[in-house]
Order: sequence, then structure tokens, then C-alpha cells
Amino acid sequence: MISRGLVKAPYKTEASLKLWQEAYYRIRERILRGEFPLGAPLSRRKLAEELRMSLLPVSEALRRLELDGLVEAEARAGTRVKIPTPQDIEDHIIIRAALECESARLFCQRATAAERKELRARAQHLDHLRNHSGDLAVDKQLSYAVHSYHLGFHSRIADGASCDGLRRLIEQNQVLTLNWLYDIASENDALPPLFHAELAQAVAGSDPDEAARAMRAHVWFGREHLIREFTATYWKYAGLASEPAGSAEPARRWRTTAGEQT
Repeated sequence: MISRGLVKAPYKTEASLKLWQEAYYRIRERILRGEFPLGAPLSRRKLAEELRMSLLPVSEALRRLELDGLVEAEARAGTRVKIPTPQDIEDHIIIRAALECESARLFCQRATAAERKELRARAQHLDHLRNHSGDLAVDKQLSYAVHSYHLGFHSRIADGASCDGLRRLIEQNQVLTLNWLYDIASENDALPPLFHAELAQAVAGSDPDEAARAMRAHVWFGREHLIREFTATYWKYAGLASEPAGSAEPARRWRTTAGEQT
């Protein structure tokens, strides 16, 4: 069974959530499932009506989502789901590599035998899903489930690293991975058949340096193709066939068309 991975709120029940936290996770879930696609305007009033809440918790939830990098707000233009720039994507990959490599190193040093066994099993299952799911671009629900399971695999490595601060940063980074890299960029290129199994073997092994090297290669796999695909898609969002010559700033049509989202 494919779990929802890290998109589930880290609380026992919704009843234990504060109102803004409940709003935060419910809005985030809808963003990650594509109900609010990249660039979609987010009206506080409409969200409050749909969630049956006042404006205060919804406003706080949107503020937290902005801090996470999932949404962005501008004066007189309102709030929308963030469309990252190509530079955002490249920076994101660099940061992810730094976090995940240290996570792999610590997992190799600190994880229990049970955690190592579970990681290897999850890696094998993940490779099976990736190899037999066909074109994930066709089935968005399946794509969401597989990518969520993938991020859950990386979350297990962070858990085994036994560093809460590092785990929180990786979770935030992984949420952006799900919403940015897998939603907007093509990932239909075939991965090596044992892509995750081989990573798990290194991370669950006995050499921390090898674990970090294997994770770096994993994170950077297909980087150039990913950035190229994303860049082409990004300028379509800007309403252009390609980046205009001499352009220092991307076009931001939403500033004048979205209107005040209150």
C-alpha cells in the first residue's frame, strides 16, 4: 500500500490541531494534490468559507505557507501558489544535496538494525512502483501517491539520522520537491532499475562517506535535464515561448491580472 508520506499532519488527530494549523495542513494538501496549481490565486475569504473558519486562522496558515516557500504574496496583487524561478530550482537542488547528504551520513552512523532493514525494504518497493507505474503524467492521483511514497523514503532516512532540526529542514525541502519538481517538470525519463535499492544499500551500510557520496549522486541525477525542462515550462507560465533576450526579471502577469485576493 502506498502511504501519503510526509504530507500528513504530524499530529494524532485533527482535533489536536490549532485552527491555523488545521488550515495550514488542509491548504497544503490541496496545493500538493494539484487542486491549487502553480500560480493559482488564493483568496483568504473564499478559503475561510470553504474551511468554515474565520479569516484569522486562514491568514496565519497562508503566512506560514509563504515562509515555507509554497505561496507568495505581493501588495495589491494578493496571494498565489508560488511559481519558482529556474534559479530557485537550482538553489533548491544545492540545498537539498547538502541536507540529504548529512542525513545519509548520520543514518549510516546512528540507525538501528530495524531502521536499516525497513529502509532497504522501502527502497525495493519504491523501485518496483517506479518501474511498473507507467507514465505518471497521465494519472495525477497515482503520480501524487508514488512521489509521496518517494519522499516518505527520504523521510525515513532523516528519522534514522536522529537530528530533529535536520529532519524539519528536510521535510520543508521535500514538500517543495513534491510541489515544484514533480508537478511542473517532466520526470518521465527512465531511472536505473535499482536506483533506490542501491542508494539504500550504501546509506544502510558501514561507511558514512560512501553513504554521503551515494546520496549526492542520487540528488544530482538528471539535474541538467530537470532544469532545462523546468525553464521551458516556467516561461510558458510567463506567457512567453522562451526567455526574452536581455531579461533580468521574469514576466509577472499575475500582478496585474490576479487582483486583490482578500
